[in-house]
Amino acid sequence: MIMDFLKSHVAPADGDRHTLARHRMVEEIKAMANETYGHEPMPISEKVLSVMGRVPRHRFVPEEESYGAYYNHPLPIGHGQTISQPYIVALMTELLMVGKQDRVLEVGTGSGYQAAILAEMAGEVFSMEIIEPLAARAATLLNELGYANVQVKVGDGNYGWPAHAPFDGIIVTATADHVPQPLLDQLKPDGRMVIPVGDWSYAQELILITKSRDGALQRKNILPVRFVPLTGGH
Repeated sequence: MIMDFLKSHVAPADGDRHTLARHRMVEEIKAMANETYGHEPMPISEKVLSVMGRVPRHRFVPEEESYGAYYNHPLPIGHGQTISQPYIVALMTELLMVGKQDRVLEVGTGSGYQAAILAEMAGEVFSMEIIEPLAARAATLLNELGYANVQVKVGDGNYGWPAHAPFDGIIVTATADHVPQPLLDQLKPDGRMVIPVGDWSYAQELILITKSRDGALQRKNILPVRFVPLTGGH
């Protein structure tokens, strides 16, 4: 009986602790996805939830923030930037509808967490970051974690990455006051782009843009969001 008591009260091993935390995070994402908040419910597929449940988010945040790595809110990562709320990462990934053969462009590498999520689902991920120290740290970590299908480049994401275009999907993780034309040009027919648009200090809306086979663009407002501003573009 004493052994049973001790087993039930011993703190979980580090790996188990993070596994349990990821499980709780996924359950919270599922609950949020079923809420409407004035919008239609936006369920997250098991495919995306499975990836969210195994990528080690605690590796992508500063050590002093690691205690909250699996809380469902954004966290600072330095240089005035943040790692996005897990629910928003899941939602944006879901909207992109990534396939195993897809080539995806990410604008705003940040911590590298969104790139890791995409790398689990896509064929190739090309990620751009304008802040050099963040790009270097993310590239090193992604390499350490074995994400060989991710390339990180320091550069202004407003202009995309023409050398690897066109892309099946484009995801922008910072708010733009307009949708950059080079990104639209680099999106494949039948491609999808997810981008927050608006005034970074006030109203922002997460937008889904789809391009038809004949190049026509359709735009759908998804829900209000709050992101750091997309810089560059000059």
